[in-house]
Amino acid sequence: MLLVIDIGNTNTNLGVFSNEGILCKSWNIASDIKRFEDEYGMLILSLLQNSNIIEHIDGAIISSVVAPLCETYKIALEKYLNISPFILTHKAKLPVKIDLKQPKEAGADRIANASAAAVLYKLPAIVIDLGTATSFDIVDENKNFIGGIIAPGLKIQAKSLSQFTSKLPKLKIEAPQNAIGKDTISAMLSGIVRGHAAMIEGMIEQCEKELGQRATVIATGGYSSVLFDNMKRGFDYINPSLTLEGLRYLYNLNCGENRDDKQNNTKSTKTAALL
Repeated sequence: MLLVIDIGNTNTNLGVFSNEGILCKSWNIASDIKRFEDEYGMLILSLLQNSNIIEHIDGAIISSVVAPLCETYKIALEKYLNISPFILTHKAKLPVKIDLKQPKEAGADRIANASAAAVLYKLPAIVIDLGTATSFDIVDENKNFIGGIIAPGLKIQAKSLSQFTSKLPKLKIEAPQNAIGKDTISAMLSGIVRGHAAMIEGMIEQCEKELGQRATVIATGGYSSVLFDNMKRGFDYINPSLTLEGLRYLYNLNCGENRDDKQNNTKSTKTAALL
């Protein structure tokens, strides 16, 4: 089984895939650079033990936009699971060509998203990842990752309104009933959610104009459904586990043969022990 870890600025998503490619378990924990490797190691160990799958983990891959946490997780996995994880970078073997001015600037999560789009959906494709930031990753019909868009996410917008104004409150992100708010909360929700939805639709339109054709639009992230209700076109697909699926594919692409060797060695060792 494969452990995949996507380290974001706010949250870290972990998942375990079976050898058949099925996502068996997933967890979402805070990204905290103040935690030590022992804390993360014990936490991961506990999650896997409670799910009764610890003994089946034979590989791991990490994508991270927080460099210190990437190293922390790497040490934790080596120390507590005896696994040396594959660290995803732009230098990995990919199903897409990174067609950017500076390929090294491509975040590992965006590489995973673009890769997943290229192997799972009809191209060209636009992946919209609704995290701390809202990012667009565009893959053209020839499997070139040609760039994207990065905008403040819903949480950032809500936090900014309450932080930089004296009278606007904090609020829970949810779909507003109307465009015209009858009170402060509904007015804020309309501006944040409906405004964000309008931005996304406008940017999709502009991206398709530059691509010269209609694209497959895939959304991932926790706020996909909230935005979908406020969009005319909407998304073609909503895939909350897209990044994790991309990581699974990239691990197999880069480490598949080594993984098979590890599994065979483990089976041989167990058979020898029985004899």
